[in-house]
Amino acid sequence: MQADETRRATRAALSSASRLGLTVHDAAVLHNSNKLTLRLRPCDVLARVAPAADQGAQREVDVAQRLAEVGSPVAALESPEVFVRDDYVVTLWAYYEPVTTRAIPHAEYAAALERLHAGMRRVDLPTPHYTDRVSAAQALVADQARTPELADPDRVFLVNTLARMRRAVSESGRPEQLLHGEPHPGNLLVTRTGPRFIDFETCCRGPIEFDLAHAPDEVGDHYPGVDHQLLRDCRTLILAMITVWRWDRDDQFPDGHRLGIEWLNELRKATAQPG
Repeated sequence: MQADETRRATRAALSSASRLGLTVHDAAVLHNSNKLTLRLRPCDVLARVAPAADQGAQREVDVAQRLAEVGSPVAALESPEVFVRDDYVVTLWAYYEPVTTRAIPHAEYAAALERLHAGMRRVDLPTPHYTDRVSAAQALVADQARTPELADPDRVFLVNTLARMRRAVSESGRPEQLLHGEPHPGNLLVTRTGPRFIDFETCCRGPIEFDLAHAPDEVGDHYPGVDHQLLRDCRTLILAMITVWRWDRDDQFPDGHRLGIEWLNELRKATAQPG
């Protein structure tokens, strides 16, 4: 978010916390992209603020609440209410003080994700299919007005890669279930009570390998019953998708243009490797 947007989004978060009866005097920005993540003090609550046009907040809260009820390793909600303030939606969560700066061990990461998936098999909520996100990436890369800086050869390469990898993953025949959607290390907190996943706005249905593809490579070696060929295909598909998003003219991801170039080169190398 730009500076003016950040100020207005912060005011929306402070107002929402006050309405809940929390004591809040200031807010520290923890992350700023298309959404804003704030630590509210002194109540020590985490606020996630998104533009009102974002339709994922209520689904994220519903999923997190249901997963908490079945004992899944998820961040706790401070309130199940989705607050609407001005042009923003605000959700409030427990804040977890980081307990270590080290990366979580791969076996522990896999165990936490396996527990999350087990809980997700017990939750029945309407969620998109992972192919909906692939379709969105395909539509974006095909739209030159929305991706004006993408060179024609790169556009053709991305169109073909998305289609080929979507077909490979869809035809795998693996069982599908509710997934986190993006359980990368940035969405896994190491807390005093163990690992906890955050950010459920990307929940979708698909094979577990689609989730594992967001984790470090070695995590898949510790997760039971993985189809490693499918996992490789999912990694390539996801790399193609996130590369396309970095070329969106409206992308607000920090240093997004540099990453778009870097990931495009990585994708070419990945697809050039045998198998």
